[in-house]
Amino acid sequence: MGRMHANVYRLIDRAQLVAVVDRGERGKKFGEEFGVPHFETLEEALKAESIDAVDICLPTDLHSEFTIQAARAGRDIFCEKPMARTVAEADAMIAACDAGHVRLMIGHCIRFWPEYALVKNIKDEGRLGKLLSINLTRYGEFPSWSQENWLGEEKRSGGAALDMHIHDTDFAMYLFGKPTEVASYGTDDGRGIGQIFTTMRFGDSVAHLEGGWNLPKKTPFKMAFRAIFENGVAIMDGGPMQIIEQGKDPETPEFKKMSAAGGGNISDLGGYYLELEYFVNRILDNQPFEITTPESSRDSLQAVLGEIEQAKSRMGAVANL
Repeated sequence: MGRMHANVYRLIDRAQLVAVVDRGERGKKFGEEFGVPHFETLEEALKAESIDAVDICLPTDLHSEFTIQAARAGRDIFCEKPMARTVAEADAMIAACDAGHVRLMIGHCIRFWPEYALVKNIKDEGRLGKLLSINLTRYGEFPSWSQENWLGEEKRSGGAALDMHIHDTDFAMYLFGKPTEVASYGTDDGRGIGQIFTTMRFGDSVAHLEGGWNLPKKTPFKMAFRAIFENGVAIMDGGPMQIIEQGKDPETPEFKKMSAAGGGNISDLGGYYLELEYFVNRILDNQPFEITTPESSRDSLQAVLGEIEQAKSRMGAVANL
């Protein structure tokens, strides 16, 4: 993800990548590739006056520590999702940024992904009437590429439910707010909850979420949704998004495509570009974050941790039958 973000910053006119922090030879090569100084520690890097903001693409259990360090140094911060490993860590991040009078944005890129953003827009404008229900799906093979396999350690990553499924929990809450009822079931793949199935009720609207990474190698990554409104449906499932309104022909929206070398699980930069452009512009224009806030990211973290706890408790109940 650090490589993905570095590529994006090279495309944003108002941003300039000025340094990289990483350990050893890998960090040195990264700096050489992107033509920026390499630092072994964040403390060392923060001595450079040229650094206005820090982008944290570290394992989840390190997010809080390094966000607080950057906040105390007076730097604005973009931090990858999930916000932290625990709600207490998330609260500490918010408190440190408030105390340091710096800005914090968590990388919930799906809020910026064009197709998902359009669903939010359709709902808010009431174009198809009330949003009655939404199915959100996200799955793929286990991401075995993480350094020292930290994603495979539940105590560090939180498993698939926290690392992958949080995208859809966060988007459901972006659409509807906090759920009034939640039911979660899952399976444990030895790295935490590897596949999770959650149904959330928001008043009289419903969201059903399925996601995980306990699939065989070479399983293609997939993200999909089906949003059913009073007067139509918006679908993205293995092909271009379609909007089908009652009494009209299906519509296929067109989105601007942005791509760059450097990896990521899909080639289209989509939400990665849009979220970082939003971060840069809001910081430079001294405008508040509205699409995503630290508080909403904390709420999404708390919700997923609740889902995990509920799924695990149900697994224990089944085992005891």
